[in-house]
Amino acid sequence: MWTKVKRLFTIKTKFEAFLVIYGLGTGAVERGFHYLHQFPGYGGYMLFAVCPVAVFMAGGRLLDSVERGYGI
Repeated sequence: MWTKVKRLFTIKTKFEAFLVIYGLGTGAVERGFHYLHQFPGYGGYMLFAVCPVAVFMAGGRLLDSVERGYGI
């Protein structure tokens, strides 16, 4: 039974990886807008810029893992 549940949360294809990356990116931009609202000026822009960078790093790791067949 646990293997069936585990399979639901395993990313097996590039399409699934891109869907996860899209979700992460959408959340990162939303968080960036909140940072701009809370910290107006240079600090808010810097925090906004850092949010998508984290998604780029995580997305690269996801795609590499799917290509090599690790199945995250």
